[in-house]
Amino acid sequence: MTQLPALVTLLTVLLLFGTMWVVGHARGKYGIKAPATSGHPAFERAYRVQMNTLEQTVMFLPTLWLAATYGFSGWAGIAGLVWLLGRAWYALVYLKDPAKRGPGFALGMLGWIALLVMAGVGVVRAMSVG
Repeated sequence: MTQLPALVTLLTVLLLFGTMWVVGHARGKYGIKAPATSGHPAFERAYRVQMNTLEQTVMFLPTLWLAATYGFSGWAGIAGLVWLLGRAWYALVYLKDPAKRGPGFALGMLGWIALLVMAGVGVVRAMSVG
């Protein structure tokens, strides 16, 4: 279980690659030339999924590793998997129907909030000992 956060990190990189690939594919399919970020609605959805995932990852990865480093490695890995599943669900649904993205977003946020609590508890506990 102590290596689970590392696995989650690698899977997150694959998720980021996947969203990047979908955007590149949509650019070609719908003729959206770089640097444009608008055009066909399907391209715009793919682009928003990629950007939203990048934005979430910036908060997720540090929180994952703080929780893992400060005493919650196994639980952090599990919460990280919850986040990852939520983000993948969010992405797949958003690409088809943005109005239905809520449950995937909520699951991802639940995983992240759990990590935030673990990271906060772990850091505060370490500060009070040291």
